[in-house]
Amino acid sequence: MGTRAWALLLVLCGTIFLEGIDVAMLAVAIPSIRSDLDLPTDTAAWVMSAYVLGYAGFTLLGGRAADLLGRRRMFLTWLTVFLAFSGLGGFATEGWTLIVARFVTGVSAAFMTPAALSLITTSYEEGEQRNKALLVFAGTAAGGFSLGLVIGGLLTQLGWRWVFFAPVLLAGALLVAATRLIPHQPRPAESENAEPGSSEPGSAEPEKSPGRPRRRTEGFDILGAATAAAAMLLAAYAVIRLEHGLDGWRLTAGAALAATTLLVVFVAVERRTPTPLVRLGILRTGSVVRADLGALLFVGAFFGFQFVLTLYLQELRGWSSLQTAIALVVLGCDAILAPTLTPRLVTRFGHAKVILGGFVLAVVAYGLFLPVGMDWSYAAMFPTLIIAGTAFALAYGPLTIAATDGVAESEQGLASGLLHTATQFGSAIGISAVTAVYGLASSGASAGSDPDATLSAFRAALIVPVAMVTLGALLSSFGIGSRTKPPTAGAPIGPAVLAAPTTAAVTVIAAAPADAVPDPSANPTRQASS
Repeated sequence: MGTRAWALLLVLCGTIFLEGIDVAMLAVAIPSIRSDLDLPTDTAAWVMSAYVLGYAGFTLLGGRAADLLGRRRMFLTWLTVFLAFSGLGGFATEGWTLIVARFVTGVSAAFMTPAALSLITTSYEEGEQRNKALLVFAGTAAGGFSLGLVIGGLLTQLGWRWVFFAPVLLAGALLVAATRLIPHQPRPAESENAEPGSSEPGSAEPEKSPGRPRRRTEGFDILGAATAAAAMLLAAYAVIRLEHGLDGWRLTAGAALAATTLLVVFVAVERRTPTPLVRLGILRTGSVVRADLGALLFVGAFFGFQFVLTLYLQELRGWSSLQTAIALVVLGCDAILAPTLTPRLVTRFGHAKVILGGFVLAVVAYGLFLPVGMDWSYAAMFPTLIIAGTAFALAYGPLTIAATDGVAESEQGLASGLLHTATQFGSAIGISAVTAVYGLASSGASAGSDPDATLSAFRAALIVPVAMVTLGALLSSFGIGSRTKPPTAGAPIGPAVLAAPTTAAVTVIAAAPADAVPDPSANPTRQASS
């Protein structure tokens, strides 16, 4: 790749790095924010949940919007929105301002990330060049999350507002560079006449094929977009409310029923409209559904485990937020392994076998932590952490290959949106499930008076991630992906959506003060933000 192509890639990778550090840093800063602004526990929890709601609710729409409305336009527009509302969060003096800022930031990420990804898959020539670009993107995504844990701890020492202002500075630099480097592109309908990869990234607009006349951009499915967004928002809200257990179950059930109803309406709309937001036939392409389900289970287990681990270290062991963040950095080994080891394994064995290997390693990792004791040393925890990080490196990238395998270039944004939707819901489900199990298991203990009972509740919650990855291993054993034959040397691994799922589910990191004492009868999510 030339200098301009590398510069464009760094800008696009900078976007996913920005998302990763933004989420991780905020998770570290939540206790300080709550203390400084004197926020109620529920408000502090919603500062984190609002991002999940916005991201999960609009990811599907964001992916398709990049295909239909223009990738460059969506990328620049929503990067600007991200910058503006991150800055708003830094000036907030009330809890509602932070909640609004985080919700809109989540929405902007839901549009910005699929656009960045589809810019990579359509800007770099299929084969070795595209593979290299995607693997750099994958490593940057994981690195952003891992570094964000430590950076967030350091910035919080200076003042929690820097956790919002630092992304503003990075987003501003990326916006200036992106405006210069991302080439103007033809309208989506016109681009069908252009030869894929016919221009060098960063060059002028590619020449249109004279074989067919230019056509107007197809109409946008407004009704489908509205029903999809509403259904996803309600579904995300219902999932988040699962952590409350039976408390307010009528509201949870009502949100789930409304989401299901709107989903049925959405499917009916998509069947009848001539220009659907989601072509339902994509769900029959290759292994899209099975791969997305596998990603949901794997990511949900990963973040659910991380959540329980963080509560154990901070609530029960009294570790500080910075100590916890540094301890968990080893999970970021996937930032190194994903672009180095995983491609070689996929080339040799095919992505289905590598996915299965990742799930099996995850079962081993989480299973090793089940008998966790009251005074385990870091050395005793290390095997679980390093194996879990390796499992993530092996499973997630190949799962994204399977999720986009066989999908037409014109629908890469949609495939990206489907995958990101699955991972967002997976992370929310994983955390909500372990929270609910913890609450049920500790319901009979007295707050702070029985550490053994609290530890027993943590062990019960750890069963959830073990069960999720075990189910995922069974699913993958049937062969995720119809194309299990290893690609030939130099052949593309597929336009994979290799972004790490760095969402607000990362409330798992450093979300509780060091001296907090867990209330076994309370919601651990609330403990984490108290």
